[in-house]
Amino acid sequence: MEIKEEQALDVAQNLIFPAEGGNPVGQDTARIQKTLADPKLEFALACKDLLTAARDRKLNTFVQISVAHPTEQSLTRYANTEVVEGTRDPLFLTGVTFPSEYPIYEETKIKLTVYDVKDKSQETVLPEASDPRTNSGKSLLGCSTFKVRDLVKSKEQQLSLNLKTLNGGKKIGNIEVSLVKMGEIENGEADQITTDVHGQKCSLVCECSSPEAISGKDNLLNTVFRNPIYKFYRFPSSDNKWICVREQMAESSMSFHIPKQLLSLYIKEDTRRIEQLKELGDLSPHWDNLRQNVLAHYEEMVSVYQESLEELEKHTGSSFKSSCSKGEKSLEFVPINLHLQRMRVHSQKLKDALYDVITIGAPAAHSQGFKNGGLRRLLSRFEAEKKNTGYQCIYYSPENTAKAKEILSSINHLQPLISSHTDLLLNSAKQHSAESLKDSLKTLSETTERFVRSFKDQLISNALLALSTARPSCANKKLTDPLSDTEDNKTDEQDNLHQITRQDSIPHLSDYDEEEWDRVWANVGKSLNCIIAMTDRLLEQGNSTRENKTECSSEDITSQQNGDWYEQLYPLIITLKDCVEEVVDRAKKSMTFVVFQELACGLPQCLQLTFRRDVVFSQALSGLTCGFIIKLHSSLHNEAFLHQLHTVGLLVQYEGLLSTYSEEVGMLEDMSIGISDLRHVAFKITEATSEDFLPLVTGRRERFMVEVKLPTKMFELLPQEIKDGKLLCVHPVFFNVGINEQQTIAERFGDTSLQESINQENVEHLEEYYRMCIEKVPSACPQLLQEQSDVKELLENLHQNTQAKKRKNVEIMWLAATICRKMNGVRFTCCKSAKDRTSMSVTLEQCQILRDEHDLHKDFFVRALDCMRREGCRIENVLKNIKCRKYAFNTIQLLAFPKYYRPPDGTYGKVTN
Repeated sequence: MEIKEEQALDVAQNLIFPAEGGNPVGQDTARIQKTLADPKLEFALACKDLLTAARDRKLNTFVQISVAHPTEQSLTRYANTEVVEGTRDPLFLTGVTFPSEYPIYEETKIKLTVYDVKDKSQETVLPEASDPRTNSGKSLLGCSTFKVRDLVKSKEQQLSLNLKTLNGGKKIGNIEVSLVKMGEIENGEADQITTDVHGQKCSLVCECSSPEAISGKDNLLNTVFRNPIYKFYRFPSSDNKWICVREQMAESSMSFHIPKQLLSLYIKEDTRRIEQLKELGDLSPHWDNLRQNVLAHYEEMVSVYQESLEELEKHTGSSFKSSCSKGEKSLEFVPINLHLQRMRVHSQKLKDALYDVITIGAPAAHSQGFKNGGLRRLLSRFEAEKKNTGYQCIYYSPENTAKAKEILSSINHLQPLISSHTDLLLNSAKQHSAESLKDSLKTLSETTERFVRSFKDQLISNALLALSTARPSCANKKLTDPLSDTEDNKTDEQDNLHQITRQDSIPHLSDYDEEEWDRVWANVGKSLNCIIAMTDRLLEQGNSTRENKTECSSEDITSQQNGDWYEQLYPLIITLKDCVEEVVDRAKKSMTFVVFQELACGLPQCLQLTFRRDVVFSQALSGLTCGFIIKLHSSLHNEAFLHQLHTVGLLVQYEGLLSTYSEEVGMLEDMSIGISDLRHVAFKITEATSEDFLPLVTGRRERFMVEVKLPTKMFELLPQEIKDGKLLCVHPVFFNVGINEQQTIAERFGDTSLQESINQENVEHLEEYYRMCIEKVPSACPQLLQEQSDVKELLENLHQNTQAKKRKNVEIMWLAATICRKMNGVRFTCCKSAKDRTSMSVTLEQCQILRDEHDLHKDFFVRALDCMRREGCRIENVLKNIKCRKYAFNTIQLLAFPKYYRPPDGTYGKVTN
């Protein structure tokens, strides 16, 4: 029965990505599992002996693939091959892939339609309403239809079909369909593919047998990655063998999951800061007015965060943020267009290899704009202005402000631990359990000693003195209150207050006893010593009746020989808790006063910058978490990587394609700070106790920890150090090279110093990471030792290139990416929206890898590049973002692009979004 073709639906959108609330045609949604598992069906195409009306004309052909499900009579367009020029026997490099969740059955019909392209600048994909026989850019040559069953059950795993015209059924040539199973290719030759498929009518063609489906690994990937898209290619190698390539692209649930957690943590941290500021106690009118201003701004910021969190909690749409939404205020914490880009290669040289890149729009405060620059410039300007605030507040360096926040964090962490450990000690005493008493005392001693050590800092003493001068009771109150009613005193007061604008030169202006603080925190140690002495006595009493030879002061230790352990320890525990409480009260207030100075000096800029930094960091951390999980997932059997991970840390390399002109300068400034802030992130891997594998973020600004949960069988593969909970640090590096027409303007008439500074700084970071690896890892990583000379040479080359004054020096990108892969790093590629320039870079990198690592035939490099850009995952990414299958470039713009960053004709042009 002849099937009438309909082109009103695009199967890539309506079946792989069904509309919310709708079911794909002929598919039971309960069976769908959108994983990164191997596809169900892949085949390659070639034509022979094609005929054309004009025999003297060379054919430029491509094949359009359409699908009709067993319960459907209409066809839906599914995919295209690339255009092969100038031959009657085209061998198409772009194959056809049906992913694991696609509802394909043995009775499914597939129609292959061959077109002749007259004007290559036209789209290869026909418009929805066009008639292929009258389209001016291309003409229909012929078509053929087969059932999936015919292909999978054919003896040779290959079909040779007649191509016939629509009118009259005239034969115009043959089309060959070859079944492909990656990983089952003998000697890399496509003709020797074999498979063994059995099934009933309308049953699924085959089940995925991917190694990724082992031990719950697919469940982990299901949690993190969604809506995969697959493309298949076969390229010839230099020795005329096939290189089979599967390109994959998937969204990440981290796009929304991480920002929601971070917003909750920001709200919690700022709410606590509000409470601490209120708990500072009475302040003189000047300081109290400043405090009220700070509180008002903090409360406003918390309100904004709460609104943002509520908006994200309500979000039920796509799991990624499109480029069209980059300026949307309600989604500003969400990364732009975050995707995993994966290339899997099976070749004679490397049987099975994976290459991953995370693509993400530049982490930046797009919704806030870049009129005044980005974070790098704004923070530098703010710090300079803060030093010149005069009498308004006391200036503390960023390092001391960060130290104050660290001490406050330690207090919040250690005080509850001490309280908990004292309760355990008393409980052991109640039970007269000697072993339990020893263990509890040991834990209490270690925690209390950490607590005491954290307060051995002159910053606290200075801050306590400064806080005492800000009290209303201070005898020299006027020195901290410049708003005096006496005009004659104003100048003198300002002069005096200028003397206390640095924490290292605060005068002794009150009755405050500087030595008092030393006595207060030293009492904690003395109290602990008394508890240790009493515990030793009690343990000795329990072992023998001889007199106790260990004594503490007569005021603290009772002389009762046979008293109850609990009664003997209880008063000493109360004393310790009281001493700890007094230390905590003073230290909290003094450190809060230090933090308060930064806020008071810079309102409202300080909190505005904090907000901007939070937005940028949220986007960056979402991408980082995604990258860490996929790297861990693919490297569980790589002992060198795992050893490197817990001894040195994770290398994360970002490639930026932003220009140093106009608003992209601000994006670059934001992005450089956001990536740098990832140094304050640590990962911890734990064994999952349920099927919930979503990572958990804890901590505060400047120190976040991401807990990644692994299924038991995966967790067991880790080194003991990682299983024991060792924190895994992050080493981010960032290299940027602008490639568009705006960069041309910057290079000729503007300023490229920002890009140069970033690249030179990060070469040093990368060299330092390499040195740490060489020092700490060699014995466990023979592979790294083997490549040591290569990496060293590449680093030297990279260093030279970052110093060279060369326009659009994209070799920096190639070198940095190569070093990253050789050193087991995670790769990121970014432009403004991760859509157009990013697509050019990712596809170029994939083809360079095929050339350098898999011997791609030199004559097919450009063809492979065009295939990936015209029909690959990245053009699908463009479609997902702007509902149009065109890169947002024009011919004039592309003249400024480096040669290999230009897309093929017909894939770019003016877009409406």
